[in-house]
Amino acid sequence: MNDLAIRLSGVTKRYTIHHDKPTLVEKLINGKNEAFYALKDITLEIKKGERVGIIGPNGSGKTTILKLIAGITAPTSGKVKTYGRVVSLIDLEAGFHPEFTGEQNVFLNGMLLGMRKDEISKKLRRIIKFSGVGKFIDAPMFTYSEGMKLRLGFSVVAHTNPDIILLDENMAVGDQDFRQKSFAKIREFFESGKTVVMVSHYMELIQRICKTVYWLEKGKIKDFGNARQVVSRYKKSFKV
Repeated sequence: MNDLAIRLSGVTKRYTIHHDKPTLVEKLINGKNEAFYALKDITLEIKKGERVGIIGPNGSGKTTILKLIAGITAPTSGKVKTYGRVVSLIDLEAGFHPEFTGEQNVFLNGMLLGMRKDEISKKLRRIIKFSGVGKFIDAPMFTYSEGMKLRLGFSVVAHTNPDIILLDENMAVGDQDFRQKSFAKIREFFESGKTVVMVSHYMELIQRICKTVYWLEKGKIKDFGNARQVVSRYKKSFKV
C-alpha cells in the first residue's frame, strides 16, 4: 500500500444529458433525460514515481479520469484514492475568484492545492516573478486576460512541490517564452521522480515520457501495459 500513488476501484462516472426540447417519441423511449457513461467500472493502480499515459479516441473518458484523480469531479460509484499532494494542469483557473486580486488568488488557489499559508508567503515573490503578471498582481482577477490567468495558475501549480502531477496535451500556456519556462518546470518534475499521469493524442510524446499506458475505449479499459507495445496495438487498430 505504501508504494501506491493512485487507486481507482470500480469507478463509474455517469452524466445526465438534459434535452431542451425532447420530442414525444424521445420522451416515451428515453424518459425525461438521457444517461451518458463517461467511465464504466474502471479499476487501476499507479505506483509512486510511475509515469503513466492514457490514450484513446475522443470521448473515451481520458480527461474524465484526470478530473476524478484531481478531485474536480466525483465518481458516480466506486472509489478514487490518492496518496500525496495532487496538482492538475488541466484546469489552471479552477479556484480563482474574479473579484480577488492576483495575490489574493495565489493564496486561495495555493491553499486549495494543499499548501500552507506560510509556505505560500515564502514562495509568493517567486510565484509572481515566474508568472510574469508584474504590477497586475494587485489588480482584480476579472481584469486579467485569459493568458495572464493561465500563467498565474501554472505558476502556483509549479511551486506546490507536488507528489502527483496530472497533465494533458494542452498543458502549454502563454507566449513562447513562458511555454519554454513551463516545459522546463515540467521536465524538473519528471527528473525528480514525481508520479505523472498524462493524457495525449501524441503517441510519440506518450512513448517518450511514459512507461505504462492505459488505452480507453468507450469508457472502459481496452488494453494496458508497456507503453510501446500498447501504443503499437493502438495504432494498428486504425489500420484494420
